Amino acid sequence: MFALRRLRLPAGSAARLPLAIACCLLAAGCARIPDAVPGLDRSAPTGFTPNDFDTSSMHVREALAPQDRACEAARRALLSQGYVVHSASAELVSGRKYYQPHPDNHYAVEMRVVCASEDGDGVRTSIYASAVQDRYVIKKVNNSASLGVGGLGSVSLPFSATDDTLVKVGSETISDAPFYERFFQLFERYVALQPVPALSAAPTGAPPLPLQEREAVPRSPS
Repeated sequence: MFALRRLRLPAGSAARLPLAIACCLLAAGCARIPDAVPGLDRSAPTGFTPNDFDTSSMHVREALAPQDRACEAARRALLSQGYVVHSASAELVSGRKYYQPHPDNHYAVEMRVVCASEDGDGVRTSIYASAVQDRYVIKKVNNSASLGVGGLGSVSLPFSATDDTLVKVGSETISDAPFYERFFQLFERYVALQPVPALSAAPTGAPPLPLQEREAVPRSPS
């Protein structure tokens, strides 16, 4: 048979024992707080690194056209595809187009084209194109009905109305290379269709003689 003996603690130790146990439990609990945060995904990457500043860019092309002519071609290219052009100048063209592939999903594409001259003669122009896609969804909002009664104030009625509201849920720059390739192909067509400014015609033949020289020229007898 084993004999059980009561362990006697020194004076003062019994008072400090609950405090030590509480500190240990608190430290263990604090160490596990980050893992217990709701919605925390340990498998997800800790940061987002955009793949920018590559040597080959899908957003730029060079055109053998003056700056104003290049931006006019970009404006016509956007108009031909149903974009609503709200800004157009010799340096910048921007337009917006709306899509609804699903009754509850709406998309808006904002296209911006910048024309930058590359030389003093205005023969070469760099075209920079970028598009941003905004996504919207339809959210239903419940509105309770109320009726105002004189002397009694507002009385809530036992029915409600539902309204549909568009809510923006995302925005992203389009990084689809074929999208920009199709735009630049259409842009080149409109650059080629625009008339080249005609140069002033050079004078042909000898200039007419001044009056005094015309008088000095001997005339053949008739």
